[in-house]
Amino acid sequence: MGKINTVSLIGLGAIGAAYGSKLHLLLGDSLTVVANEERIQRYEDTGLNVNSETYHFHYQISDTAAAPADLVIFAVKNAELDQAIEEIGHHIGPNTIILSLLNGISSEEIIKEATGNEHVLYSMCVGIDAQRNGTSIHYGNLGRICYGEQNQSVSEDVLAVKELFNEAGISYEIPDDIKHSVWAKFMFNVGINQTSAVLQAPYSIFQNIPAAYDLALAAMYEVVTISKKVGVHLTEEDVKQYTPVLHLLSPKGKTSMLQDIEANRKTEVEYFAGKVCEIGKEFGVPTPVNEQLYKIIHVKEEIAKYRR
Repeated sequence: MGKINTVSLIGLGAIGAAYGSKLHLLLGDSLTVVANEERIQRYEDTGLNVNSETYHFHYQISDTAAAPADLVIFAVKNAELDQAIEEIGHHIGPNTIILSLLNGISSEEIIKEATGNEHVLYSMCVGIDAQRNGTSIHYGNLGRICYGEQNQSVSEDVLAVKELFNEAGISYEIPDDIKHSVWAKFMFNVGINQTSAVLQAPYSIFQNIPAAYDLALAAMYEVVTISKKVGVHLTEEDVKQYTPVLHLLSPKGKTSMLQDIEANRKTEVEYFAGKVCEIGKEFGVPTPVNEQLYKIIHVKEEIAKYRR
C-alpha cells in the first residue's frame, strides 16, 4: 500500500464524527461516509456540527456499488458490527487497509473472518472525550488512535496510516505490542465505562472521589487476572498508566456507556463485563465484580424499556 487517497467511514457517533471531521478537512469528498438512506437524509438536511463547526460529508447509501477504498474505518457499536460489515462491503477490496475503532477485544477478528481481508490493523482510541447530542458532537480532548500489526511489524500499511494521520493532524501511537495495548484499553473501559453507567457519573466523579475510582479499579483488576490466562499479561503498571489518562479527560465528559444509559440505548455491557465473565468461566477465574456490573446494567436497560 502506498499513499492513502480514499477513506470510507461507517459510524457517525461521537468518535466517528470527531475523527471524520479531521479527515474531511484533508480529503474532502475523498472521504466517504457510508450510511442508510434515512440517516443520510437527516445528516444532509442539517449538516453535522463538530465543536461548533458544521460539516457536510460526502455520503453514499450502503447498498450502492463502489470502488474499494484505500482505508476503511469502522466506528460503530459492537452490536452493529455485523450489519456494518455488510453495508460497507463494496468499499473493501483485497488491498484495503481496515481500522476498527470499536471498544472491546474482538472486532478485528470478526472483521477478518467476515471479509477475508489481510490488512486489518489492530486499533483503539485513547483519551478522547467526545459526546454526541443529536447531530452535534463536542470534544475537549481528541486523544489519539493507537494501532499496529499483531505481529508487531512496522508494515507498509502501518506507514501509510501514519502518513495519513500526520497530514490530517490526528494524534496517534504505534505501540510495540498493540494486542497488549488493546487489552489495557479494554481493562480501562471495563472499569470506567461500566461504573460510570451504574453510578451515572461523569469523569469528574472518578477524578475527585476515590471510592468511585476504587470501584472501577476492582473491575479492572479482574481483567488483569484473566489477561494472564490468555497470554497477554497485563500488570499493575498497565493499571497505573491510565490514571493520568483519566485526569486529562473533560470533567463534564461522559463515557459512551453512560451516554447510552441516559439516551435509553442498548449498552455494550455484553462486550465488557459479559466478555470478562465468559473468559473467567473458561479459565476458572472468579469475576464477581463484573458479574454484578453485568446484572445491574441489564436491570438499568430493562428499567429504561419499562419507562418508555
